Amino acid sequence: MGLELRQQLRLTQQLVLTPQLQQAIKLLQLSRLELLDAIKQEMEENPLLEDAPEEVPSGDGAADKLIASPQELSSLKPVTVEETARADIDWSNYLEEYNAPGPIYFEAEERETPEYENFFVRRQSLNEHLLWQLLLSLPNKKEEKIGSAIIGNLNKDGYLQATVDEIATLTGEDATEVEKVLSKMQSFDPLGVCARDLKECLLIQARQLGLEDSIVVPIIQNHLKHLENKNYKMISRALGVPVDDVLAAVEIIIRMEPKPGRQFNDEDPQYISPDVFVYKVGDEFVVMLNEDGMPKLRVNSFYREALKKGGGVPDQTKDYIQNKLRSAVWLIRSIHQRQRTIYKVVESIITFQRDFLEKGIVHLKPMVLRDVAEDIGMHESTVSRVTTNKYVHTPQGIFELKFFFNSSISRFDGEAIASASVKEKIRQIIESEDPAKPYSDKKMVEILKASNINIARRTVAKYREMLGVLPSNKRKQIRGGQSVCKRR
Repeated sequence: MGLELRQQLRLTQQLVLTPQLQQAIKLLQLSRLELLDAIKQEMEENPLLEDAPEEVPSGDGAADKLIASPQELSSLKPVTVEETARADIDWSNYLEEYNAPGPIYFEAEERETPEYENFFVRRQSLNEHLLWQLLLSLPNKKEEKIGSAIIGNLNKDGYLQATVDEIATLTGEDATEVEKVLSKMQSFDPLGVCARDLKECLLIQARQLGLEDSIVVPIIQNHLKHLENKNYKMISRALGVPVDDVLAAVEIIIRMEPKPGRQFNDEDPQYISPDVFVYKVGDEFVVMLNEDGMPKLRVNSFYREALKKGGGVPDQTKDYIQNKLRSAVWLIRSIHQRQRTIYKVVESIITFQRDFLEKGIVHLKPMVLRDVAEDIGMHESTVSRVTTNKYVHTPQGIFELKFFFNSSISRFDGEAIASASVKEKIRQIIESEDPAKPYSDKKMVEILKASNINIARRTVAKYREMLGVLPSNKRKQIRGGQSVCKRR
């Protein structure tokens, strides 16, 4: 069979995402801060986009025009100043008070103006704090080199991530010298810094607190596992001391800092700027979009007039302006469409979650994306993009829009309840429990069953872990007298 080339015409239909549609979808799923960055970048690249200035309110309509015409300017009379000095002013006192010579300073040499960046305040890092203490100890060149290597191998929690042999190899010094410098630096502030593990960190703090002769040291050295499981009776039998002494020692240990470098953490908190505000006015909830700092985009009038006139504008320049004009108009429309879609989604959420807005998280109803999509007549994927990285300020606090979409937990009698409401009930149960006798997961299942909530024990354990709550055997709080914890 021979091979041959043929030309055929075939008519097919297929869905293609245009660049404009891709831009609209991208803007829809951006957060508010990301949207502001995208608008700023587009304004830098597109000369036809500009931020419309705020309108100046006028009382009688006379100040509607901000710029006067040349004819109006020529008709204005020049301003003349005709003032005479008052006769009742005591000029002698005035001159004595305000014309008195003050201290005069002369600078003989020219000095450079300090850099603007030098005025910024920056939090001191852990490495800088330790290096400052190392230099204050007046080390020799060898100790300074070893100490700098130790500081450079600390993690953010203040733990040494390299062994003594590795530090010795790095600095070319003897391991004995490294141990000596390390022991010296372990007495620096904060307490427990430069330790190689948690046990050494706690032992350093115990030594700095003067507890070498107490039972705190043997508990840290040999019974950290029992301490983690709160098996105080086993510690008491192993050390041959009363349980009250063990409890007093544990009270001291749990107040030690397991992460000495925590206070030098330079991670700044991330503040949330809500995209939408929901206020209750009377018996109704009002939705307000957060327009604070949002530019009011419009097309530059100069380029618009240039396209209208057409004369004297080269074809290449005209094509460039037309392309930028289409891009600017589409961006403005996409932003307006994004704002309208967010408004519709939040209005629909208010319709479904009115009880939550009025009474709290316990009354949150189970809801899925399809419920809102059918309510506002949009696709689920559109609702999913709208609720991504968006936050709403409500009378109950600030929540991500995704928070309102959660699975349902069945009841023994009645309609289902939202999983977030069950988490809140579990949190309330744990807060109300006796610290000496915390509820187990099985006991919480029975309590929830009495509240008409059908839930399995493993589901309670999963929600408890999501809340960051330890099991009952590790939530149990110690009780006992504050006896002197000396080794017997």
